[in-house]
Amino acid sequence: MDIIIILIILLFSAIVHEVSHGLMAEKLGDDTAREQGRITLNPISHIDPYGSILLPVLMYFAQAPFTAHPIIFGAAKPVPVNFGQLKPRKLGMILVSLAGPFSNYAMAIIFGIIIRLGLSNSISYPILVDAIFVNLLLGTFNLIPIPPLDGSKVFAALLPDEVMYRILSWERWGFILVLVFLYLGWLGNILMPVLGLFSRIFGIDFGF
Repeated sequence: MDIIIILIILLFSAIVHEVSHGLMAEKLGDDTAREQGRITLNPISHIDPYGSILLPVLMYFAQAPFTAHPIIFGAAKPVPVNFGQLKPRKLGMILVSLAGPFSNYAMAIIFGIIIRLGLSNSISYPILVDAIFVNLLLGTFNLIPIPPLDGSKVFAALLPDEVMYRILSWERWGFILVLVFLYLGWLGNILMPVLGLFSRIFGIDFGF
């Protein structure tokens, strides 16, 4: 049952993440996502069989016996964005890239406020904690500057065009770097301080 709830939370959070990219891009002049029907919360438009289902399930069962909150990574299909249509182009690229992670942090804060105000009960509390954990994980992970993660686009946009395009071209190989990053356990080192800060602010027990 836990894995079903976590998968639902992960899928919804990843969809909001991608829709936020599309909405920001549309606001800044690129309506590619709108034209392709990706500005929607309908899961059918966003599910990727590997990134949305298989990868999270494999990571869950690989880690579940060893920790109360396994670090589970998953993703919806990336929303298409034509960065060349953004105005301003480089600042737009940064804002579009940050919109996804910031949406995850916003959801985590909303769920944290619900808990802080004592509006949860014995049933909703663990679900809200899982939702907070998943969204902090998605937001933090995507800010890491490894292609194709959002953080790499933010970093690339701060550099000269020639270097920026070179970094963006690495996206085809970036998934290998992401797997190495996860395998070495570096994500936990980055995520733990974020969880600790959030725990202190909202009085949440993540079970570590």
